[in-house]
Amino acid sequence: MKTALGKGKAALGKGLGALIPEQGREVMDIEVSRVVTGTEQPRKVFNDERLRELSDSIKEKGIIQPVIVKREGGGRFMLIAGERRFRAAQMAGLRKIPAIVREAEAEDALEIALIENIQREDLNPLETAQAFDKLIKRFSLTQEQVSAKVGKDRATVANYLRLLSLPEEIKRLMQEGKLSMGHAKAIMSMEGQEQQLEAARDIVRGGLSVRASEKLSKARPKKKGGAPKAKDPDVASLEQKLIKHLGTKVAVNSKGKKGSITIEYYSLEELDRLLDVLLD
Repeated sequence: MKTALGKGKAALGKGLGALIPEQGREVMDIEVSRVVTGTEQPRKVFNDERLRELSDSIKEKGIIQPVIVKREGGGRFMLIAGERRFRAAQMAGLRKIPAIVREAEAEDALEIALIENIQREDLNPLETAQAFDKLIKRFSLTQEQVSAKVGKDRATVANYLRLLSLPEEIKRLMQEGKLSMGHAKAIMSMEGQEQQLEAARDIVRGGLSVRASEKLSKARPKKKGGAPKAKDPDVASLEQKLIKHLGTKVAVNSKGKKGSITIEYYSLEELDRLLDVLLD
């Protein structure tokens, strides 16, 4: 049976609309108990609180946007896209759920699931990076083709893919929602995994904003060409301890028995945070 999805790569590069056209689609209410979830869904982490909020909204107003499924044997339906809505519907105690039914091949179903989730922008940054990576590897796409397909510029796609090279501990913190994409960009600007891990722990421990994290990354020592004037090791050690403790740029200028300590802040909110730390 020939479907609107076509075969192979026919719809590649045309976005989700090309994969799920309005014409000829079948929309129906399906019993929740007949829907099964796949093993390759892009979303791996579900925030319980946000899921409850969605469930409460569904109880009050119902499901506005149908999920996407494909027919399976035995009267069952495999969920292609909309797992968060499906889980919230289960939580709300719904017996039936509105669904767009597609006669999709397994590869097409995966592609739809990846694109739908990316375009909805409700994945965490690491899940988005993994979805981009899977699109590239499974469908032999370039970053430019992925960019056109999901409606994001190529630089954005490249930045997400860079997340996959971060240490596993940092990726876990992103999965848990403790680090945002902005935090990750600041961390990736640092040299070496040791510095990246140290910065990530400081950001989480101090609850630092993205801007404060960016300033922290700039304050970390970086490898440079040439031989800069070496700072006294004891002074340098003290400076790094203060940077780590305060989560902002600190400069210790020693002149014999005298000197000064300069602590930078970049907003009134950050000043309040620093005062709380210093006066605690």
